[in-house]
Amino acid sequence: HFLTHKRTKMKFILAALFAGSVAAFAPTSSKFSTSTSVKAFKDEVGAQVPLGFFDPLGLVADGNQEKFDRLRYVEVKHGRIAMLAFLGQITTRAGVHFPGDIDNHGTSFDSIGNGFAGLGEVPVEGAQQMICFIGALELLAMKDVDGTGEFPGDFRNGGDYGWSKWSDETKRSKRAIELNNGRAAMMGILGLMVHEQLGSNMPLVGQL
Repeated sequence: HFLTHKRTKMKFILAALFAGSVAAFAPTSSKFSTSTSVKAFKDEVGAQVPLGFFDPLGLVADGNQEKFDRLRYVEVKHGRIAMLAFLGQITTRAGVHFPGDIDNHGTSFDSIGNGFAGLGEVPVEGAQQMICFIGALELLAMKDVDGTGEFPGDFRNGGDYGWSKWSDETKRSKRAIELNNGRAAMMGILGLMVHEQLGSNMPLVGQL
């Protein structure tokens, strides 16, 4: 019964991935609209070789800058989360954990399983702590609080942190590096999640 359930779950995951890959290459409704969006955003950060500006679903085919900025903000944010998730996976699987306990009942951090196993092993108090911490970041810090951001994802909020010392070219390069690392991390954490369900043994990561 367990194996049957696991196979069913994996079929669902693979079907979802296949549907996503098909959607990614779906044609846009209008060649003119696609041309418009390419012209409007071909020089944006992230539009680089070999694909250039890549919008196969035509999400910004109308050339709407506000919509593009919103989608870019979401992409940067998801990329940052994925980078943390991927590093969290390989760090804990390497045996590195927070010291001490996650609750008042003696549940140590290193006693909690990795990956999907951790979902059922984190005590309620620990889950509440994480939700409150993430909520506080979301509401108070991880956004353009005062409206002074130079670009989507700029959360300095009046601080500088050494950013102004860089030239415009260097700033653009650093933004592109973050964007690409985030894109790679989104694919990476998805790959780890799928391979964990498959029970794969992966280089550096080990048995999932």
